Amino acid sequence: MTSELGALLRAHREALAPEDVGLPRGARRRTPGLRRSELATLAEVSVEYLTRLEQGRDKHPSPEILGALADALRLPSDERFLLLRASKGPNGVCAVDPPADSVRPPVRAFLDRLEPSPAVLLNRVSDVLAATSAYRRLLEPFGLFDDDQPNLLRFVLTEPRAREAYPDWEHVADRHVAALRMESVPGDPHVAELARTMTVLAGAAFSDRFAAPLSARYRTATERMRHPEAGDLRLDVETLALPDADGQHLVVHLPADAATSDALDRLAGRRPGALRAV
Repeated sequence: MTSELGALLRAHREALAPEDVGLPRGARRRTPGLRRSELATLAEVSVEYLTRLEQGRDKHPSPEILGALADALRLPSDERFLLLRASKGPNGVCAVDPPADSVRPPVRAFLDRLEPSPAVLLNRVSDVLAATSAYRRLLEPFGLFDDDQPNLLRFVLTEPRAREAYPDWEHVADRHVAALRMESVPGDPHVAELARTMTVLAGAAFSDRFAAPLSARYRTATERMRHPEAGDLRLDVETLALPDADGQHLVVHLPADAATSDALDRLAGRRPGALRAV
């Protein structure tokens, strides 16, 4: 059975034209993209070993081989991260301890410094660990903080008011499910338990996304919100992974235009223009 790593390698190989790597196309080429033998030569591995990787018979190549394959495939950094993630598997180097539920004092101090920007600290299963007051003002009208233990993924996928908050709800849901998958490793029992719960609570809206091909492009986005007090907003979303924090990540929302900047200032009770658009 083809592994996630094998499927990624084959997809990238077939998407790369011979001329992209300085090879002649030739007149009798039936294989889409590169042949296995061509990729093997470029990466300096044997065809037999590449075949084992693509067929899922070897799922854990060394970092050196993985790097050579990524170089040969001309992969950007986000796609390299997907290869690395897929190669780890359930016994990879990432911890499967329970998701962190505490906030280190320096992280909390940093979050305080982000006021009046809306920002939220999440663990790897999307539990809300801390948030700026500006973030609470954005999401409280829609019910995120009605729960004593708010979970952002569960809110987006199951709370009807989330669809009112986000005019482009489908894209927002895509990003949050991708974040759940990318902030963990295959075999994480805590993610698996959340996935089982979400499959029941949200049905196909979650399960179809959870089974879809992975995308590394979840850390940045421009999202629209429709807020009952601030009106229509356009927010640039940036996700920052915290080192040595067991999957904790900080999600910051910045105004994408001057109108949103002014609206956030009014919502925060600040002088218009104090929060600058980027």
